[in-house]
Amino acid sequence: MSLFRKKNVEHMLQASAKGAGLKKALGALDLTFLGIGAIIGTGIFVLTGTGAVQAGPALMVSFLIAAVACCFAALSYAEFASTIPVAGSIYTYSYATLGEVIAWIIGWDLMLEYGLASSAVSVGWSGYLQSLLSGFGVTLPAALTAAPGALPGVHTLFNLPAFLVMMGITALLSIGVRESTRINNIMVAIKVTVVLLVIAVGAFHVTPANWHPFMPHGWNGVFGAAAVMFFAFIGFDAVSSAAEEVKSPKRDLPVGIIASLAVCAVLYVSVAAVVTGIVPWQQFANIGHPVSYALQVAGEKWVAGFIDLGAVLGMLTVILVMSYGQTRIIFAMSRDGLLPAKLSKVHPRFATPFFTTWLVGIFFGLIGALVPLNVLAELINIGTLAAFSMVSVAVLVLRKTHPNLPRAFRCPGVPVVPVLAVASCLFLMLNLAWLTWVAFMVWLVIGLAIYFLYSRRHAHLARAPQDR
Repeated sequence: MSLFRKKNVEHMLQASAKGAGLKKALGALDLTFLGIGAIIGTGIFVLTGTGAVQAGPALMVSFLIAAVACCFAALSYAEFASTIPVAGSIYTYSYATLGEVIAWIIGWDLMLEYGLASSAVSVGWSGYLQSLLSGFGVTLPAALTAAPGALPGVHTLFNLPAFLVMMGITALLSIGVRESTRINNIMVAIKVTVVLLVIAVGAFHVTPANWHPFMPHGWNGVFGAAAVMFFAFIGFDAVSSAAEEVKSPKRDLPVGIIASLAVCAVLYVSVAAVVTGIVPWQQFANIGHPVSYALQVAGEKWVAGFIDLGAVLGMLTVILVMSYGQTRIIFAMSRDGLLPAKLSKVHPRFATPFFTTWLVGIFFGLIGALVPLNVLAELINIGTLAAFSMVSVAVLVLRKTHPNLPRAFRCPGVPVVPVLAVASCLFLMLNLAWLTWVAFMVWLVIGLAIYFLYSRRHAHLARAPQDR
């Protein structure tokens, strides 16, 4: 049973209380802005083109399906975040409820999510930067503009802008630069303004005939696109991770999570309607900047340029948040003994996990430079969907094992909502490509091999009393 040894929830809460020093200054509006800032990025600015090719104008429905699946998982997430407000996110929650091996699998999944998410956003950032530079007559050598095979008929070797932006963000994180609330809100304002501008200007150029046929590939295309568009909503977990700094977690956490998801869902559906109404869906194939492309086709070049600039600036915070989350998950797992101690070593001057930050930064920077965006998006989604399924199960387990534990927020409709969350996530997972499943299974096998060869024996719980 050592595979399922668990951290003691009461001890975790006591340790958290002793070390608590964070000011409870965030309200529902702050959390909503935080969520929107983390969510809006490559999903809307780049993957809209991929989704349009797969689902046609019915991409609007795909966005709604993905939003509903996220909503179910988010409610379970909110209960954990407000009940066990400690470092480590889903990984820590699972360690306390489902056991060590499940926590390891979820932590391993989160490494895939955060790491590949930062890679994917860097690729999207590269596409918009190149579009922006082309407006000034600046073009890069074709070989350095995309990953091998990313552009059919074009000889590409390495996505240089994607790699360089990852190195820049890694450098910032390694020396301890933090994203302030003011900067986050500015970035949110820029991104939301850009999206609203697309909707306001693009609406006048919509040709309803482009929406027919609405589902060119039937429901299979809609569900397949929803499985990919799920990536567009990843980031709401940044809201729940702020639980310790929320004035009223019971009220503000669910409001922040649901409000940010709702706002982004409305914006996404509106943008999907506009861009597929301006440009026939078939024309989005191999377009790395579909939103600005649609405005270029409409003849609104000044708006397209503003969109490129807003996307370039807005995506930087998403890369920063995802890269930060990646290093902190590894830091938490290393601190528990599941990974080598060097990965949780803090730099004496910068007070950051310096080695870990550069290790993952270079690794996922190279992945962003060498792997096409559509492959990255599907790999991110399957890892995240698996993790969200497990956290929904964990809510049910915690209700059973700790029924009297004080809960600042209770997921409504238990057990129905968590079960719907699991069902929704599994359904979307089944609509991903078979090659994605193969890659995911390979990732899990590698992770389990590391667990059984190293982590199980070196875990702190292996050298301490059970239920520490």
